[in-house]
Amino acid sequence: MLEGLDPEQREVATALHGPVCVLAGAGTGKTRAITHRIAYGVRAGVLPPAGVLAVTFTQRAAGEMRGRLRQLGATGVQARTFHSAALRQLQYFWPRAVGGELPQLLERKIQLVADAAARCRIRLDRNELRDVTGEIEWSKVTRTVPEDYPAMIAKSGREAPRDPAEVARIFALYEQLKRDRSVIDFEDVLLLTVGVLQDRPDIAETVRAQYQHFVVDEYQDVSPLQQRLLELWVGDRESLCVVGDASQTIYSFTGATPDHLLDFRTRHPNATVVKLVRDYRSTPQVVHLANGLLAQARGRAADHRLELVSQREAGPDPVYTEYADEPAEAEGTARRIRELIDAGVNAGGIAVLYRINAQSEVYEQALADVGVPYQLRGAERFFERPEVREAGVALRGAARAAGNDPLLEDAVDVPSQVRAVLTSRGWANEPPAGSGAVRDRWESLAALVRLAEDFARARPQSTLADLVAEIDERANAQHAPTVEGVTLASLHSAKGLEWDAVFLVGLTEGMVPITYAKTDAQVEEERRLLYVGVTRARRHLSLSWALSRSPGGRATRRPSRFLAGLRPGSSAAGTRTAGGAGGVERGAGRSRRRRGPVRCRVCGRTLTDPGEVKLMRCDGCPSDLDEELYERLRDWRSGQAKQLGQPAYCVFTDKTLMAIAEAVPDDEAALATISGVGTRKLQRFGADVLALCAGAELPGSGEEHTGDGTANEEVER
Repeated sequence: MLEGLDPEQREVATALHGPVCVLAGAGTGKTRAITHRIAYGVRAGVLPPAGVLAVTFTQRAAGEMRGRLRQLGATGVQARTFHSAALRQLQYFWPRAVGGELPQLLERKIQLVADAAARCRIRLDRNELRDVTGEIEWSKVTRTVPEDYPAMIAKSGREAPRDPAEVARIFALYEQLKRDRSVIDFEDVLLLTVGVLQDRPDIAETVRAQYQHFVVDEYQDVSPLQQRLLELWVGDRESLCVVGDASQTIYSFTGATPDHLLDFRTRHPNATVVKLVRDYRSTPQVVHLANGLLAQARGRAADHRLELVSQREAGPDPVYTEYADEPAEAEGTARRIRELIDAGVNAGGIAVLYRINAQSEVYEQALADVGVPYQLRGAERFFERPEVREAGVALRGAARAAGNDPLLEDAVDVPSQVRAVLTSRGWANEPPAGSGAVRDRWESLAALVRLAEDFARARPQSTLADLVAEIDERANAQHAPTVEGVTLASLHSAKGLEWDAVFLVGLTEGMVPITYAKTDAQVEEERRLLYVGVTRARRHLSLSWALSRSPGGRATRRPSRFLAGLRPGSSAAGTRTAGGAGGVERGAGRSRRRRGPVRCRVCGRTLTDPGEVKLMRCDGCPSDLDEELYERLRDWRSGQAKQLGQPAYCVFTDKTLMAIAEAVPDDEAALATISGVGTRKLQRFGADVLALCAGAELPGSGEEHTGDGTANEEVER
């Protein structure tokens, strides 16, 4: 059980008595250490499986932990999120503690918050409504009641989205509406569980008799409410193991605080403290940058930072690139990604990380223009998609029928059985042309096929029934297989993930750190957020920024202060180097023509929206689109996409086709000026496009294009 663990991980695994605090840096194998600890304790007879409760913060993390424990033979151990563990206990003890049935759980509170605001005669737009909802959640996890909210806001230095007195009124009425409608929200699950355990010592003792040992992952993200629940679970015992890294505290806006982790030794003077610093994820070059980033940090978390030591072989140096404008940054990033994929890096092993989700659109467009598939992190949960549910039903039916299902007659192994079943549900060896719902459905089914292939490699003697059981387990844990494609994600949503290549984009003052980070503590959290982004990279790391938002704009932006003293040629004071000196690349490593302001060719207004820039006119200005040419271009594109086995937008997006049909270029020079064409596509498709613009008919350009426009409009939203 201890083979393959490094000395520090072995210390964790064998520390089975008393309180244990594991300070684990990024990529140091903390999940491996704590799962081996549980499994070793079970094997040694010290930890009864049913008496162990491991808690973490996401269903995915809990599912991964359960999977690893199963592989290690520690079945029966409970691994859950705080909310799911509390809900389970609340449902069980509610009839005994309160009587009757537990009130219905409110899945989304935003509509109820809107109703409360309306009754208070306070008008909230969509963004304000979301922000006020977040304030209510923060208040509840910090155990702040409505009447105390204004004072708590002033004390914490938190910036309220509205007048604190108004937020408090909405909060109070929201709580009243919940009572009137007999519903509870997710925060109530924790609050009510705490209330039951505090008020009913007999129930608290029942819970403590069930669970004698607790493990808490990501302990730096614990809120005051979760800490109180943990204290009630543990009681006066000390059979507790916590794992965390104060340098990865990035959720203070939700009530998370590293204080519980940093004060653990104070609360438990006899605690065993183990530090994991051997980084198995990232190359020495990436680790050196991560360490340098934290070396400039200030504050209490910085005082407890861990100095990582890479255990991997050397890799390429991080690449720093300065661009003239945001579209140029997106285009340069997309080109680099295309080069990595062409060099053999899997698209699923690449991520583009940005500070806010609104930055994604220009990267979606740029990746589409170079034919790179991508996925946006944070979309609908994989196992909740209708096609995945239908596929699960079909696979379960085939597993029950076993050899009597005619679909499986020629299937010799589990992957071929899955392919046979899913073929009847719309899966094919080649993806459909275009994007949108049809392509999304295919990608979901293809992910299930890949899951079957991976499962069969890991368990060669497995059956279809075994796979169905694995899928059900993953569905319960929301542990989805990876959909192939470059990941586009915010820095916050990238926490806990890793990729071979990571592109950190938009690293300017005002974005990282974000403009509303005013206090020293808020700025330091922004530094930690960038640290999390850096430590997601295994081998390739690229950091970039743009000097202006739009082409031709004034170059008033500055690279993030966090890069000062780290990027070659910069000083710790944050002064920028001139020209291309100091190892800073300009514009993706080649000269780039400076572009003036892009103006609408109809009304003359300066354009900043990428879609409008592509069309060279405002969306609301009259269009001189050649409708017939546009339809012929779409027909041609459908045929090209089918031949290439790629989505239609990878040939040209709808906006690019519209721009061509409006400009009707008559030579390569004119075609090259249209945004979205580029040198590569000009060489590949230029002759066909110019022929169509000249009125020629091309063989095979009459393919059906029905349904391919809606999906592309979604890409260009």
